[in-house]
Amino acid sequence: MDIGEPSCIIVAELPTLRELFQLEDDAEREAAGYDSIATEYHTPERTDSSVVPARSSSFALTFNNLTYSVKVRQRMNFSAWFSRQRNNRLGAPETKILLNDISGEARDGEILAVMGASGSGKSTLIDALANRIAKGSLKGSVRLNGEALESRLLKAISAYVMQDDLLFPMLTVEETLMFAAEFRLPCSLSRSKKKMRVQALIDQLDLRNAAKTVIGDEGHRGVSGGERRRVSIGIDIIHDPIILFLDEPTSGLDSTSAFTVVKVLQTVAHTGSIVVMAIHQPSSRILGLIDRIIFLSRGEIVFSGSPMQLPHFFAEFEHPIPENENQTEFALDLIHELEEGSSSGTHRLVEFNKSWQSKKQSGSNSGPSEGDYHHGLSLKEAINTSMSRGKLVSGITKTSDNNAVIRSSSTSKVPTFANPMLIEVAKLSIRSYTNSRRTPEIFRTRLAIVLITGSLLASVFWRLDDSPKGVQERLSFFAFAMSSTFYTTAEALPLFLQDRYIFMRETAYNTYRRSSYIVSHALVSLPSLLVLSLAFAATTFWAVGLDGGWFGFLFYFVFIFASFWAGNSFVTFLSGVLPHVMVGYTIVVKSLAYFLLFSGFFINRDRIPVYWIWFHYLSLVKYPYEAVMQNEFDDPVSCFMRGVQVFDNTPLGELPGSVKLKLLQSLSATLGTNITSSTCLTRGSDILQQNGITQLSKWNCLWVTVGWGFLFRALFYFSLLLGSKNKRR
Repeated sequence: MDIGEPSCIIVAELPTLRELFQLEDDAEREAAGYDSIATEYHTPERTDSSVVPARSSSFALTFNNLTYSVKVRQRMNFSAWFSRQRNNRLGAPETKILLNDISGEARDGEILAVMGASGSGKSTLIDALANRIAKGSLKGSVRLNGEALESRLLKAISAYVMQDDLLFPMLTVEETLMFAAEFRLPCSLSRSKKKMRVQALIDQLDLRNAAKTVIGDEGHRGVSGGERRRVSIGIDIIHDPIILFLDEPTSGLDSTSAFTVVKVLQTVAHTGSIVVMAIHQPSSRILGLIDRIIFLSRGEIVFSGSPMQLPHFFAEFEHPIPENENQTEFALDLIHELEEGSSSGTHRLVEFNKSWQSKKQSGSNSGPSEGDYHHGLSLKEAINTSMSRGKLVSGITKTSDNNAVIRSSSTSKVPTFANPMLIEVAKLSIRSYTNSRRTPEIFRTRLAIVLITGSLLASVFWRLDDSPKGVQERLSFFAFAMSSTFYTTAEALPLFLQDRYIFMRETAYNTYRRSSYIVSHALVSLPSLLVLSLAFAATTFWAVGLDGGWFGFLFYFVFIFASFWAGNSFVTFLSGVLPHVMVGYTIVVKSLAYFLLFSGFFINRDRIPVYWIWFHYLSLVKYPYEAVMQNEFDDPVSCFMRGVQVFDNTPLGELPGSVKLKLLQSLSATLGTNITSSTCLTRGSDILQQNGITQLSKWNCLWVTVGWGFLFRALFYFSLLLGSKNKRR
């Protein structure tokens, strides 16, 4: 392809918002079925399909004097440490400039590509434009149509495609895009119209043959790398954003897949979007699809302009590009040569670019300038105009004349989310259930572990009697059983860590509320916890010989379920705080061991040192342990020590029965009361008193355990709120 000629492609138009709203009111077409609707938009006919018609621009994203630096603490050897110590500068951080006075412009209908070697600042510039750098750290301005971009508005009209493909592996391509449509498109659109949008997008992304294929991962065969990348782009353009940012969308792809991805981005740009992407080293074919490029070297611009200007630029710099050589490869090689072979680095090229840009601007007397490129339209007017043409951005609504406009009179009041919280919770729950349903081995493994643990406990503590030894064995069973329910929930730790980056990507641009995710995450976990609780309770209750009948079993089951809930919530909270699986498992295991230590089984509450008593009340195992103890020993009729059993668990317990009867008679005479072999000496209340279980009733213990679960869910929410800002500092 000759990069000097404008590239021509066929653009498959997507159904616009106006058309979708008009179809919403067409009852006959709705009754005719989805296929008749979808086919109308899959391959629309064009009068001249070879040329994309010229279109006046509505948006200009300008950025001026962007500067960003970070503090870097240098690693030092012994000599450097000694030198710094003498100068009283031990460990002083050094400033590293990542962006240095970067200015430029991106227009709708065009692709702006940021190029450069690794570490040149490509991704940093994309993050700066996408408002992914913390406020106060970035100097300079980013404006759309001359107006400062508020964070809330930018999230509503833009999308960001990360370098890594963060997708649910067990969802199909069609399901992945459909869930994106459910989240990003307004609830005023029916499900059939959202399906139509998805089907048209599948055709635009050339994913028809892979529509029913799962995404896949290391353990499950799925779509190819190029198809995964196009799906990642599709979920972020499902709502047809005005601005699309991409961080190296062709990374790791072969040349054909990379070209297909960039060609898709060109079609997105021609629908009226601003496309800004970082790319390392595009081929000549890809370069022909790009409208503007910015070359960076160590955070500074060394070239900015059209790809067609590259030969002229480097010819004037006295480094002409040889014929038949890839222009970007030549530019990158030259920049690398200047960086490594000169003490001044690329400073001369940077200064030459500034003078070349000034000469070009002063010599150009025709065409609109950057400041008036949007033809005088204010940002609000441009957004409304774009939306009336069919842009599907978050926060749209339908007027009486089927026009799409911003709901409020001010762009600062654009609704943050496309759907109410209840719909978000429902869709998140369905997506999570669909993804987990296709990996049944995970739940089967959990259920098998619970059944094995329950069967092991049942065989060890089989049919315990009411003797003093049986009482002690019951205490051991309860302590182990309650703690094992918490250990079983440790599997929740890696599950969220796997989904963490998907969550951060989706919430960064207001796909849904964080609170919706918290509620959905809790709701989806309940059915499996309910099954595990029933399996454990049924396996152990009657086999061990616990008291209380069916009512006792019901309370035992409910408290097992409450323990699973509290433990799952605790581990979920830790998964939101700890980023690494091994660190998380270490903290979980140690924490649960400490909870068991202070539960009251190993040492009674009355014997715990006063400086550790606070940990006793924080122990998650304490409340389930005390509750099942009360459930077992609160029967006023049951007796757990009669007559000569008072000598059990003592050295006198080995004496013959006749001798123990004589000792009992002697003890009766001494105490002045009649104690026979059938006299009840210890009841359940006495056992509870001996073990210090006197403060809370079993129902209060239940509410406390359930409350722990809700508390950890709330803490999980705040950990996500504070830890998923997804911004550089």
